[in-house]
Amino acid sequence: MKTILKSSLVVVTFLLAVSINAQDKPLTFGVKAGMNLSNFGGDGADGMDAKIGFNVGLTVDYALTQDLYLLTGLEFTMKGGKDEGSFSMTDPTYGQISFTGKENDNPMYLQIPVHLGYKLAVTDATDIIFRAGPYIAYGVGGKSKIEGKATVDDIIIDLDTDVNFFGKDKAKRFDVGLGLGVGAEFGKIGVSLGYDFGLANIAPSNAGKVRNMNAYLTVGYKF
Repeated sequence: MKTILKSSLVVVTFLLAVSINAQDKPLTFGVKAGMNLSNFGGDGADGMDAKIGFNVGLTVDYALTQDLYLLTGLEFTMKGGKDEGSFSMTDPTYGQISFTGKENDNPMYLQIPVHLGYKLAVTDATDIIFRAGPYIAYGVGGKSKIEGKATVDDIIIDLDTDVNFFGKDKAKRFDVGLGLGVGAEFGKIGVSLGYDFGLANIAPSNAGKVRNMNAYLTVGYKF
């Protein structure tokens, strides 16, 4: 009971401090949505191609000075990559094995960016924003879709299956990286173009290195 009371007092004190401080350094909230162009980097993802996804999120701008801001929020974003091709091998038990088909990976993340942004006023109603900083993300779902034909010792097998992207012996859920971007605000409407470079290896153990790479274009509205 005492622990709950102490925790509540800490939260209330923090909210009061933010509320009082916001009179001189206001918080600005908003929403955004847009498109992604994502792929994987690293030696465990050689030859993969970029794919299109989407993102939506809530934004928070905290004014440190008149021109310098802390830009953060919570985003739901789709990343991933795709591959198409064929391979063959000889197995001592099953003989000649070959596969021709394609794979489409669609991991979904909840992501929190923590960027430092500089807003350059062009006119009274137009700002140019430059931003950079880290992000953290956690994989909340997503599938790997595999389609194609496999041949095992002259036996042809049609494949069309979805498997979980995250899970035991699959991709790691935690991701961290660096992001940068540039945008423009026209009153309450904003447009942003950016790029996130993953630093964490999300590949399963002993599967090489795989990192997220993601370019995005978003449109937002500030309340």
